[in-house]
Amino acid sequence: MSRSLSTRPLAGRTVEDELRRRGYSRIAGVDEAGRGCLAGPVVAAAVVLSPRDSLIGLRDSKLLTAHARVRLYDEILRECLSWAVGVQEPEAIDRINIHQASLMAMRIAVGGLKPPPDFVIVDAFQIPGILIPQRGIVRGDRQCAAIAAASIVAKVTRDRQMVRLHEEDPRYGFDRHKGYATTVHLAALRKHGYSGAHRRSFRPASLFEEID
Repeated sequence: MSRSLSTRPLAGRTVEDELRRRGYSRIAGVDEAGRGCLAGPVVAAAVVLSPRDSLIGLRDSKLLTAHARVRLYDEILRECLSWAVGVQEPEAIDRINIHQASLMAMRIAVGGLKPPPDFVIVDAFQIPGILIPQRGIVRGDRQCAAIAAASIVAKVTRDRQMVRLHEEDPRYGFDRHKGYATTVHLAALRKHGYSGAHRRSFRPASLFEEID
């Protein structure tokens, strides 16, 4: 039996502490949300945590309940040294592909940090085109507190954008599935076709013959 969400491992600070011992003081964690969705933007966040913050319960956003994510989101924004987000809309995703759009959103997020960080740690990837020392860390959102914080900020920011899209067009249920390929979402696509919020380059095989 899987462990409850509350008992999943916390993200640690071993990487950040090692970088501080090497002389880096403003370490930005970077992550994105919405990479695998059929609709809505991809959102990246960059967060610089204080070494003296009192944040408790930092985990990969996927290991948290919606309530816990919102609570931690508010605490992160209140206690961090700086934070920023970057967004790439469906049109950009279709034009340059989701991987490049995710990297662009990450670059925008890092570029929005004031003052800039002196080191960047990223979930899985390195970010091309930034002139700051960086390290990509596989499963970084489960290992590094700063990346976990970024994953929470990106997820909550994107979820709120999807709720706004639902308010503009409630046919698809974006407020429930946030653009992922759930049964409810696929049924709505078969009935209504793609909206302006959908990524035209994301076509589930089961819908190829049904949607223009």
